[in-house]
Amino acid sequence: MVGVIFAAIVILTLVSFFVGRSAGNRFFASAGAEMHSLAGYHGAFVAIWVGVPALVLVLMWLLFQGTVIDGLLLASLPPSMTEGLEPGRVNLLLSEIKNAAAGMTFGEPSPEVTAAAETWLRWNAIAGWAMVVVALAVMLIGGFIAYQRLTPRFRARNNVELFVSGFMIFCSLIAIITTAGIIISLVTESMQFFAMVPAHEFFFGLNWEPQIPIREDQIAGSGAFGAVPVFVGTLVIAAIAMVVAVPVGVFTAIYLVEYANQRLRNIVKPIMEILAGIPTVVYGFFAVLTVAPAIRQAGSLMGIATSPNSALAAGGVMGIMIIPFISSLSDDALRAVPRALRDGSLAMGATRAETMIRVMLPAALPGIAGGILLALSRAIGETMIVVMAAGLIASITINPLDSVTTVTVQIVTLLIGDTAFDNPKTLAAFALGLVLFIVTLCLNVVALTIVRKYREQYE
Repeated sequence: MVGVIFAAIVILTLVSFFVGRSAGNRFFASAGAEMHSLAGYHGAFVAIWVGVPALVLVLMWLLFQGTVIDGLLLASLPPSMTEGLEPGRVNLLLSEIKNAAAGMTFGEPSPEVTAAAETWLRWNAIAGWAMVVVALAVMLIGGFIAYQRLTPRFRARNNVELFVSGFMIFCSLIAIITTAGIIISLVTESMQFFAMVPAHEFFFGLNWEPQIPIREDQIAGSGAFGAVPVFVGTLVIAAIAMVVAVPVGVFTAIYLVEYANQRLRNIVKPIMEILAGIPTVVYGFFAVLTVAPAIRQAGSLMGIATSPNSALAAGGVMGIMIIPFISSLSDDALRAVPRALRDGSLAMGATRAETMIRVMLPAALPGIAGGILLALSRAIGETMIVVMAAGLIASITINPLDSVTTVTVQIVTLLIGDTAFDNPKTLAAFALGLVLFIVTLCLNVVALTIVRKYREQYE
């Protein structure tokens, strides 16, 4: 039913566009230069009035339909089935009724549950058909009203542009509200964590063992939440990634800008961009199955103790992943340098290498630095590669051959399981997430500030 109504909205919206455009063409044939807006704006105006109200109605209907039907269903049940039930038991009862309605039962349900399942199916069918009828009525009424407003002097373009502006403002508000919600949730949960664990212990403690008992009869440690080992591991892996990515990315950009011909550039550039489109879980498999065993085998041949999951494996593969970010941004920065600077240097007798080192790179340095900082924030926030290849043990070490843990690994680990959200172990994930959010936000702000100054310099 949902697919049918969405298909109907799309089809009627397209039909209304062509009808409105046909009306605009007739106005142009009769009025000519007196037309205020092109025929396409007339069609878009009618299509907006047909499609948008119906789409909003259907989305709101689907959002509240389940809650309303569940409430009506609970109210229709015999008091013996719902009296004295806790919210959790009520949800289980609703799930049992819906499973019986879908035929997913292992035994014979009770007569009350069977009757409730039939009622639930009947009410859902009625709600679905009611949604179709109301949506079709809204589309027809909206189309009729919009079509009646069309005239040769009707300001269809102004109305369409007003709708587009309002839609973009709405999308911007959604982004702002979502960001605010993320910040509020992180701050709120982090405050609960710091109410249980002192902030100085979290930021300056040297022992990270967040395993605490969740039941009175469970044997576990008392819990230690010193996050310094986690921060050190994150910095080590990010540093290794940048050591791999920065030279390769910058040198690739230099080669593509100054030395490669256009044919070779058209081949190399897309291949480099493919790296950015590979899912991070694929990089994680590559790190675990190929890079980590190779590093361990090389270490054993040289008599060096190497951990099965090492910072070098995770950081190296992460560096490969962020090469396209640095290469693409550095390429854009170098190409944005005015051509006159390069030609002037070459005219004075400088070689291409001297021109690149003494003219192009200094002029493009703000843009390149901004790209490197953006890539660094991407490396710090990476999850899948470090989860699969970095390890889980928190230790204070800068040896790249040892196993370390990172902020993202610990966030994933702490949120896996059935620990309650009022437990310090779970809330520690929000504290780590808040620190990660602040660090990446600062890096992005610094990078964007540098890039903005660079663009203002040459625009």
